[in-house]
Amino acid sequence: MQLLNTLYVTTPESYIHLDNDTLRVEVEKETRLRVPLHHLSAVVCFGYVSVSLPLMHRLADSGISLVLLDMHGRFKGRLEGAVSGNVLLRQAQHGLGRDLVFALGVARNCVAGKVRNCRQVLLRGSREAKIPEEASALARGAADLAATLRALPGADDLDTLRGLEGEAARQYFAALTFLVRASARDSFRMDGRTRRPPRDRINALLSFVYSLLMNDCRSAVEAAGLDPQIGFLHAVRPGRAALALDLMEEFRAFADRLVLSLINRGQIAPNDFVEREGGAVLLEGDARKTVLVAYQERKQENLTHPLLKEPVSFGLLPHIQARLLARTLRGDTAEYLPYLVR
Repeated sequence: MQLLNTLYVTTPESYIHLDNDTLRVEVEKETRLRVPLHHLSAVVCFGYVSVSLPLMHRLADSGISLVLLDMHGRFKGRLEGAVSGNVLLRQAQHGLGRDLVFALGVARNCVAGKVRNCRQVLLRGSREAKIPEEASALARGAADLAATLRALPGADDLDTLRGLEGEAARQYFAALTFLVRASARDSFRMDGRTRRPPRDRINALLSFVYSLLMNDCRSAVEAAGLDPQIGFLHAVRPGRAALALDLMEEFRAFADRLVLSLINRGQIAPNDFVEREGGAVLLEGDARKTVLVAYQERKQENLTHPLLKEPVSFGLLPHIQARLLARTLRGDTAEYLPYLVR
């Protein structure tokens, strides 16, 4: 399985069009980039980017998704080619989505993967903390998440499960501030998770990186032949990629660690954000490019998959997990096993 590239077009007023078998990016009629189409799996456009109709047709024919985000990374739309995949697999998915016992089992494992991986972030921070009080706070947060993991088997309906997940998220984000280096905490502090809109700099970064991760998870789900809108943990709503959100849960801790690294290494500064009327805090222009480069680099890093017992790049993990989920839906495996951080 080859890890193809995602092209992110962030320069305002860019024009992207087809040039034989390559995609050309122009800004003010000057060519800035040429990329062979066979190197691409997706094209993601931020803000006001013009796309030629011939390029749209070629992307659709080639199975390359075109994703439109606003200038702050919020999802606006997506162009896909003809639906592919095994119709029998999708039939099974739709049927099992209505099976409350099966849906609860998959949803429980998605939450378990998320909580367990977030707990590993706090445990690692506790081991590396230089100040005893901070190490203790992180250890308490990890203990709270361990209690949630023990409670998950007793959740006998989706509402109870979602309640446990929400409480675990609250405890996790309360401890996350202690993982920001002390000299940066005055500028990068958070009072819980806020979104639509984010109310502080950390939340703005989290929302931006989560939108990138969400796009990758949706692509992985569709590549596995699954319907991205029929999920198990997240409720089905018109226009909502519920299954992609389910898959994304176990990978949120990776996004969180990337955000913390960007802050702690000084790659993102307080002046990279702007506050809008109403209190919304948003990531600005060049800083978005810094995050995109870091995200793409992180996707190239190798990790050992516990089931495959071999190294795979992080960028392939959503695809591997989507295929493992498809095997569960086909009845080839008894249950879906999320990816767990060691």
